[in-house]
Amino acid sequence: MPAFLLEIGLEEIPARMIAAAQKELAERVEKMLARENLLRAHAVQSYSTPRRLAVLVEGVLAHQPDTQEELVGPSLKVAYKDGAPTPAAIAFAKKAGVEVSALRTITNAKGEYIGATVERKGRPAVEVLAEMLPREMAGLYWAKSMYWRAGKPERFVRPLRWLLALLDAEVVPVEFAGLKADDVSYGHRVLHGDAPVVIAKPSEYVAKLEKAKVVVDVEARRQRIRKALDAATRAVPGARWRENEELVDAVTHLTEWPTALLGNFEKEHLTLPEEILETVMRDHQKQFVVEDANGKLLPHFLAVLNTEVGAAGAAIIRHGNERVLRARFNDARFFWDVDQKISLTDRVEMLRNVTFHKDLGSYYDKTEKNLKTADYISKKLSGYHSDDWENIRLAVELAKTDLTTEMVKEFTELQGVVGGLYTNAQGIPKDVSDAIYEQYMPLGATNRIPSTKIGAILALSDKMTTITEMFKKNIIPTGSKDPFALRRAGAGVVRILAENTHVHGNLHLVDVVHATNQMDEADKTLRFHVLDFMLDRLEFYLQESCEIRLQVARAVRNSGAATYDDDSAGKLVGYGYVAGFAKALNEQVGSADVLAVAELLKRAANIQRQAKEKGIQFSGEEAAALLVDPAEKELAQRVTEVDASIQKNYREGKYSEVIAAIAGLQQPLNAFFESVMVMVDDEKTRNNRLALLARTVAVVRWAADFSELASI
Repeated sequence: MPAFLLEIGLEEIPARMIAAAQKELAERVEKMLARENLLRAHAVQSYSTPRRLAVLVEGVLAHQPDTQEELVGPSLKVAYKDGAPTPAAIAFAKKAGVEVSALRTITNAKGEYIGATVERKGRPAVEVLAEMLPREMAGLYWAKSMYWRAGKPERFVRPLRWLLALLDAEVVPVEFAGLKADDVSYGHRVLHGDAPVVIAKPSEYVAKLEKAKVVVDVEARRQRIRKALDAATRAVPGARWRENEELVDAVTHLTEWPTALLGNFEKEHLTLPEEILETVMRDHQKQFVVEDANGKLLPHFLAVLNTEVGAAGAAIIRHGNERVLRARFNDARFFWDVDQKISLTDRVEMLRNVTFHKDLGSYYDKTEKNLKTADYISKKLSGYHSDDWENIRLAVELAKTDLTTEMVKEFTELQGVVGGLYTNAQGIPKDVSDAIYEQYMPLGATNRIPSTKIGAILALSDKMTTITEMFKKNIIPTGSKDPFALRRAGAGVVRILAENTHVHGNLHLVDVVHATNQMDEADKTLRFHVLDFMLDRLEFYLQESCEIRLQVARAVRNSGAATYDDDSAGKLVGYGYVAGFAKALNEQVGSADVLAVAELLKRAANIQRQAKEKGIQFSGEEAAALLVDPAEKELAQRVTEVDASIQKNYREGKYSEVIAAIAGLQQPLNAFFESVMVMVDDEKTRNNRLALLARTVAVVRWAADFSELASI
């Protein structure tokens, strides 16, 4: 079967947008071909460089097969009156493209209707592709796009320069943005020049462009970069380049024909903190750090080039890179020396002049709110002593002061890090400097979390205060829009609660939500919305970071252990336990006992729901004196025992025993449903049995909402 190749050539795409666009284009083309019935057994491969997006699909049909479609029209009563076709029947026949006499009667579950069999002739794939591809290209999502043809409607991330579309050797006449597809691509802008590269058939694509100094396969380019970095590093005995997957990914999407070059800088710059040197190299120059076997920085760097040069050219490029890097390091040294003239403790008042948000005041105001939040959270931790507050207070007060420094103004990526470095250099206790250094952690789903207790308190206080204050002003993430990264902040809070060893055993999500919204009656609605937002982050964390299936993540997200918004009964547990139980349940969720009890609990929940819909009022706990049937007495006794078992074993981390106790309700629930009629005429008996079912569901739901598991 034929292969189809599409390449969109354009001006350089921002590196951060390429991977998502490459994936989306491949998905769109594959779905379109499947929708148009042009695929059988097939394989899809996508490619990209800064100047192109491409997709190659093998196993495309040259022609759509003919099909028959059964259309159902209006009911027989509407279609005919006194044996004659009505306007409804005539209109349906016209729509179906058949004579009225060809209509027939179809009987289904709803009754008798008229129908028609329509034969649709397949079209050539080239014709279908030419029609459908422009829509798919126009539908690609870009965070930012542009117009580039005056008076024309199309928008794209960058101006389009060429289109290549081939179905085997045949050019597909796709037209988009004033361009008509051809069989021509273009190689490396410098190494190959403007000469067109003719692609006779899709199978030639990768090899032909490689001859034109373009590696279109992203993974091949990534490996080429890694090998080039390895080779360049060998010039320094005992050295290695510091692994940085994000930087490797960035330079992969910045190059078409990558090579690596080793450069040097003066050893005197190594007296600056390593974090500053690495930030300058990595974030500002896209250069890789070189280190020794012990991870200590060496006075060298690696630059990835998008060209291929000889010794003379390499010397010129190396000199240019070294000159720029030297200037940046000198700037950093100057900023360091200037900043030390004013201590961070003297900079607290300067925060009054640094705006946090136009509607939320300055960073001085934010710090005051962080202090209140930190005080509340600290007192919730076991082992807290009033003497601990001095270092916690100092960490919170100084956390944002580095925003007033020249170093952070120049290197914004270093906020927090600079605060930690400066406090350490200025003789402030190490616990405080470590906490300030960690305050923004984690920066993503895989980045490390704060390791210290004060660091965790500071990070939780800062993130939760930000979320709550933004929600107060109705600045809430919607759809793909989250300009203040509140979702990332919320995910960070959940990760710290679940993983930090200092807080995971005794700090609950409700604790940190209350900390920023301390039980003010007027703020209860706000607290509810913030808690709901954070529970969504819990569900995301369980799925993405813990690889827990969707139904289990939702079951735990809706559990009492995760959501209980009243600590008066002492039922709050550390969020480390919540995450631990989710992992254990995920491992056992497919067992027959778990699935069976989930179905029974779902049945119990449905009976309650139906009763409430009928306006029947019942309590959440049954009266023992009204239990008459042995099966309901047995169930009541077993639920009491299970409740005690859940509460004890959950807090001891014995999650398998919690699950076993819940699964043990299968027999008494089965017996109850077999011998007990819930919806009896006697109101007291009926309501008491509904109360028993309500307690049963609530006891289990404290650990997990098992009704979510019934669909697995």
